[in-house]
Amino acid sequence: MHILLPPSEKKSVAQDGPPLDPAALSFPELRPTRERMMDALGKASRRGDAPEVLGLPAGQAAEALARNRALREAPALPAAELYTGVLYDNLAIGELDLERAAGQIVIFSGLWGALRLTDRIPPYRLAMGVTLPGQGRVSAVWRPALKEALRPDGLVVDMRSGPYMAAWKAPRPAVAVRVFRERILDGAPQRTVVSHMAKATRGRVAHDLIKAGASPETPEELLKAVTDLGYAAELDGAHLDVILPG
Repeated sequence: MHILLPPSEKKSVAQDGPPLDPAALSFPELRPTRERMMDALGKASRRGDAPEVLGLPAGQAAEALARNRALREAPALPAAELYTGVLYDNLAIGELDLERAAGQIVIFSGLWGALRLTDRIPPYRLAMGVTLPGQGRVSAVWRPALKEALRPDGLVVDMRSGPYMAAWKAPRPAVAVRVFRERILDGAPQRTVVSHMAKATRGRVAHDLIKAGASPETPEELLKAVTDLGYAAELDGAHLDVILPG
């Protein structure tokens, strides 16, 4: 089982430690594209219109741009510690066997392409949906490199958001996890898409599957593993729908 996760906009910062070592990152086939993206992001972050180009909120732009300009010198820390926010808080990596989790989780990134939890990287800001000057849409830049580098064997459990799915299409067998809230209105069940709780739920489902040592090989086995863990869920084609009560 391979669990695909998006990154998080929220990131920790290391106060000291060694800088990035590009040669030490997982998926070494991605290094040429990583180098190209680091150079392009550094240049874009020095532009007068950098906040608009990179889609940065006004209150976060100065800090994000400073980090982007210091990618090769800033202290790096493991992805397991770098990414924070709702999904990663609920993933609760500190409660898991890190070696097992790192072997099953792949994090997709606009700057690094794909990472393992143990890869050491500096804080940065580059979304997969950005159009980077001189490069084009970030997801399109990554598509050929990721196609060559990622060849998973076994079931893929896809918890990425849309822009990150656009960078690499998971081969079969693959199941994308969706989260809905169900309420009873006028005596009939009504489902709505949730956002904040969807991130939390995906993080918790990933945590529980890894902690339980689950190793489903088919969508049906994944459904059984998730329901055995106490979730209300069902299969809908290539989707696993997790249903939250209203």
